[in-house]
Order: sequence, then C-alpha cells, then structure tokens
Amino acid sequence: MDFFTGLFEGYLTEARVLQLIRIATIIVVGITLLLFLKRYLGRYVTKQYTPHYGMLIGKLVFYIGIALILVMVLQDLGFSLTPLLGAAGILGIALGFASQTSVSNVISGFFLIAEQSFKVGDVVKVGENVGVVLSIDTLSVKIRMFDNRFLRVPNETMIKSQFINITRFPIRRIDCNISVAYKEDLSRVRDILFDVAENIPFSLKEPPPLLIFDKYGSSSIDLLFVAWAVREDFLKLRNALNMGIKERFDKEGIEIPFPHVSVYAGSASDPLPVDFISAGKTIDRSDIAGKD
Repeated sequence: MDFFTGLFEGYLTEARVLQLIRIATIIVVGITLLLFLKRYLGRYVTKQYTPHYGMLIGKLVFYIGIALILVMVLQDLGFSLTPLLGAAGILGIALGFASQTSVSNVISGFFLIAEQSFKVGDVVKVGENVGVVLSIDTLSVKIRMFDNRFLRVPNETMIKSQFINITRFPIRRIDCNISVAYKEDLSRVRDILFDVAENIPFSLKEPPPLLIFDKYGSSSIDLLFVAWAVREDFLKLRNALNMGIKERFDKEGIEIPFPHVSVYAGSASDPLPVDFISAGKTIDRSDIAGKD
C-alpha cells in the first residue's frame, strides 16, 4: 500500500495535475465549441445555399477541429510531431494498399460533391431502387426508399454506374400510352384528350399538352399523349390524367381495344362450336361425336 501511495505521490505532482487539467479543458471545451460551430455553420450554409453544402461544411470544420485538438494535446504532453508525422505517413501508405476500395470511395465522394449531379433531398433512381438522398458521406451515399427502407450505395458505384435524378428540374412530363380502335375518329379523340388535360388543375398550360401518333398496331392505333406538371404534382397529374381519360372514353363511347383470351377446361365446360367442311359439304358434329 505504501508502495502505491509513494508511486502516485511521485507521479501526481502539482505540475502534472495542472497539465492534466489543461488537457481535459482543451478536450471538453474544444469538442463543445466544435459541435456548436458545426451545427451553426451547417444551418447557415443550408439557408444560404443547399443542405448539401451545409452538411459538407459542417463535417469539414468538425474534422479539422478534431485534428487541431489532437495536435494541441500531443504537444502539451511533450510529444514531438516530426516522428509522429513520419510514422503516420508510413502507416498511411500501408493502409492505402490494404484498403484500396475505401480510398476509391473517398476519392469518388469528392467527385460526387464537385460534380453536383444530385444533392441532399433529391429523389434519385439507382438501378431499380428509388428514394430520397439523406446524405453524401465519405464512403457512401445514404438513401431512404419510399417504402421506408434504408439503402447504402458506395460512392464508387455511384460514379461508375448510371443513375437518374428525378427531381433535378422543376417540371416533369407525364406520358400516357393510349390505344383506340381503327374505327374511331382521331380528330374527336384528340379533342377529348386535350379537353381532359385542360380540366385538370395540375396540368400546365406551358409547355402545352401534346398528342403524338405512335404507330399502327396489330389491332389498334397507338397514341402517345403527354402533359406537364411541376415535380411536386407529378403523381397527382398522372393519376388524374389516366383516370380522366378512361372515364371520358367510356362516356363518349371511344373503344379501347385489348386482346381477349377464353379458356374452357373441365367436364362442366361446353366445347367450342366448330364446323368441319369437306368437299363443299358441312359435316355434322354429332356424326363425328358418334364415330368417337
């Protein structure tokens, strides 16, 4: 017991206690100020520019501040930074070879930030997945999908693959593929379609709706009718337009052809009526049934 008491008495000198207090003060006060500065700058830059820049500036200030606090603590403890920097350089090279994928993701993250193909809050489609961008981090892009699932995409994948920024522009186009029977008057069909779009409040007058003749189908005339909406009303216009066209065609008697397939199976089903004709004479089906 006396040994440990003497050991602590020799170690916890007045100078050592003051040094520990100073280091603790630097760490506590420094990290507190960094968190406040990160939050303040992030909100300020977000209001002035975009959430993308706000998040980037906040993280940059926080990481630089942590590095400065670490340097101050090491200097106060009496460590020489020159050998530490040399060792850090050698360690960095070794880690670089060992984690090439991570380094590639970090570099790709800088390209994503510089290119600004999308930002925080945009709706993007990556492969078959669609969601809202939550953050663009050092190694990956975080996305919240519309069914509330979480999607993480490595930065390198975002750089190398195609993706679609759905909300990049303020307006979007709705495409309606429509088929009508050959007997229908196309001028009348055109007037009905434009009237439907005109009566929907979400449809923009500029750019105006447009009807495009697509092709002569096997059993129908195929048309493409397009209208525009602001991106916030895209789904509202798509639903209203498709439902409005169907209801109006039913009311006006416009035929929308579609293939019919009838299948009969089971003992309770009646056979298909088929007449066999041979040498200009019709063969009675009851005769064929009797032969069976």
